[in-house]
Amino acid sequence: MTATMGARANEPPAARTAGVSVEVTITFDDFYHAHFGSVTAQLCAYTGDLGHAQDLAQEAFYRALARWDRLVRYDDPVAWVRRVAWNLARSRWRRLRTARNHLLRQRPADAEVAGPNPDRVAIDAALAQLPATHRRAVILHYLADLSVSEIAAQEGVAEGTVKSWLHRGRTALAGLLDENTEGVCDV
Repeated sequence: MTATMGARANEPPAARTAGVSVEVTITFDDFYHAHFGSVTAQLCAYTGDLGHAQDLAQEAFYRALARWDRLVRYDDPVAWVRRVAWNLARSRWRRLRTARNHLLRQRPADAEVAGPNPDRVAIDAALAQLPATHRRAVILHYLADLSVSEIAAQEGVAEGTVKSWLHRGRTALAGLLDENTEGVCDV
């Protein structure tokens, strides 16, 4: 896309002639290549993140392209691009701040999730060693509070099969956790 533009300070030196205003032809590609780096550097300093700064600059130049016929006649079109990019950066920060505040309001401060205790780590490790069917049966029965008949319906097997999986799963867990298997009872 090509448009004409009066001589400005942000134009290449070839477009300036002893303070006399001349008409030059500048394409959006030339404008983009001349200013993308500096706009990105400014945004990087502002946001502290080069990747995010590049994304913001790209979005601002994309919006400039859609208005290039009008924007090319501005005294300082790069100022428009810079303003759009900075507004995008501020909008992102506002959205993030709003989301963070919303999450803080939704979650009470005392609901912090503690890290796993040693018993939980041992149980998780032991469960990981069980066959998949036994592990599912134990988890569904003890953690999801499903009955034997509900597990059988969900897994598409007979109730006796679920009872067998639970028995074998509990026995294997007891051995893996070095517990006495006398306290283990069948369902």
